Amino acid sequence: MSHDSTMQSGQRIDGVAVARAVRDDVAREVAALKAKGITPGLTVVIVGEDPASQSYVKSKEKASVEAGMKGETIRLSEETPQAELEALIDRLNADPTVHGILVQSPLPKHMDANTVVRRIAPNKDVDGFHPVNVGKLLIGEKDGFAPCTPAGVQELLVRYGISTTGKDVVIVGRSNIVGKPMASLLMQQGAGGDCTVTVCHSRTRDLAAHTRRADIVIAALGRPESITGDMIRPGAVVIDVGISRVDDPTDKRGYRLVGDVHYESAAKVASHITPVPGGVGPMTIAMLLKNTVRAARQAGA
Repeated sequence: MSHDSTMQSGQRIDGVAVARAVRDDVAREVAALKAKGITPGLTVVIVGEDPASQSYVKSKEKASVEAGMKGETIRLSEETPQAELEALIDRLNADPTVHGILVQSPLPKHMDANTVVRRIAPNKDVDGFHPVNVGKLLIGEKDGFAPCTPAGVQELLVRYGISTTGKDVVIVGRSNIVGKPMASLLMQQGAGGDCTVTVCHSRTRDLAAHTRRADIVIAALGRPESITGDMIRPGAVVIDVGISRVDDPTDKRGYRLVGDVHYESAAKVASHITPVPGGVGPMTIAMLLKNTVRAARQAGA
């Protein structure tokens, strides 16, 4: 999948295929760890009945088991007191068979997500949201965990042979889940890094002036189809992290899924572009498994 400058514009970056390759690598590593008597284990905790969260959690458990890992889901009712969730996390922190702990968001209104994230042991925080892991990412320590979505974006760039060294990258969105960690990853030294990074957000003046000079645009602002083809420099790489439902009476479901980028217009000018769905999305779970296997390897080291 190497990058060839003679390609026609708008090569689709196939996140499903890359995620499968990452998961195959993970399965091989799991087999090697099992041979040493270590079975990597991921425990996902979900509080309440949010339907989107329920389907995410099912796919995480299924992906873990397919890779040969121990995948466990603990379901708590919406009314669970925060102290009970914290006690559960303490128990999982102390359990040597659990290498990765993930508390599915969103949490019910009466819970404080920050306190819950800080309760997870940093060496088991495979979501990469604990302040210790956030700090390790920023200073370039390799034994911490990067959040799965930005790590997945970086993996797509590397596996497609898209050179990042010295490239101008514009990230649209400054969330703690995508925008900020994405900037940290891309400015590190080494493969998939060494970028000159600009982070744009809702207060940015003249967003298009920034995106038009970028070699790589990463859209993660949560506004459907707000980045259009006229905002993209010809030949740029476009990575779309957004996913939204928009009403579509022509679709039998009554809606369709779109990203933050207007795909049709951007694909005409971009050299590479991720579709939605089927781009960044599948990478998130693949990187979660990759983080969990590394957590198991570091715990057994």
